Amino acid sequence: MIAAQRFLALSAMCAAVLFFLIPGCGFAKDGSETDPVAALSAALGAACRSNEGQFANYLTEDSVAAFRALPAQQRAALLKRFSLADGTGKLLVSSDDRGHAILRCEAPEQTVEFRFGDVRRHENLAFVPVKAVDSQETEFGLVRENGGWRLLSLGLLVLDIPQLSKQWAAQDLATQEDRAVDALREIGEAIRSYRRAFGKLPDALAQLGPAPKNEISPDQASLLSAELAAGAAGGYHFRYRILPAEADSEATFELAASPDKYGQTGKRSFFLDGAGKVHGADKQGAVAQPADPLIVGEKAP
Repeated sequence: MIAAQRFLALSAMCAAVLFFLIPGCGFAKDGSETDPVAALSAALGAACRSNEGQFANYLTEDSVAAFRALPAQQRAALLKRFSLADGTGKLLVSSDDRGHAILRCEAPEQTVEFRFGDVRRHENLAFVPVKAVDSQETEFGLVRENGGWRLLSLGLLVLDIPQLSKQWAAQDLATQEDRAVDALREIGEAIRSYRRAFGKLPDALAQLGPAPKNEISPDQASLLSAELAAGAAGGYHFRYRILPAEADSEATFELAASPDKYGQTGKRSFFLDGAGKVHGADKQGAVAQPADPLIVGEKAP
């Protein structure tokens, strides 16, 4: 046990000083580590530094082929998810008083710390518990392949990169759609605020944009960001239309949001009706209509 602790401490010290450049410290650049902790440390370090080539060395043969086939944006997103950092960082490695490795990924916007636990090994499999500070503990599974340890799983989830990329892409689309709905509601509230302030509806969204200090006017009401006032944000474009006033009533408006690139920036199109309710459906990129179903969470009047 003491020898193992000394080995881990030595590996951590070598990594901190030499940044995985010397194979003698157990952190070879070609993924040939003989210790699962060293391999996992190197993989996390490569993800922290946004080094796609080095990160691929710690994937199984099936995963590395799929990883290299991903679009550049998805490869970068995978490294960010793996390291929990928002951008390229600097890696610092140390150990605790029990000889367990501690990795710190210092990125511009945040610092993420990983604390390793006791390794469980069974023949060609190894499981390394890792706790990210301010997060739950998870366990990385590694498999011995071609003379080195390769990433196999994250918690109970097998590291199936093709399937994961599909799931993450779907999550990203859902997030962009949620933001489009938020933007639609924000624009709708800005239009209503404009009418309260100036007694009429704006002729165009551009009139809701930023104004110079102390120069708010009907043409520059300073109710929306320049981006939203231009009618586009987050991969969606927004259409504003005034509806003619009916007898004994005032004019109303409607708003629609459609993805700029169907399937890439979003799938669903959205429509904000006169009652402030949001409708949404997969329209293949076409404009949504008031007859489309209300989105989840909206109640019919």
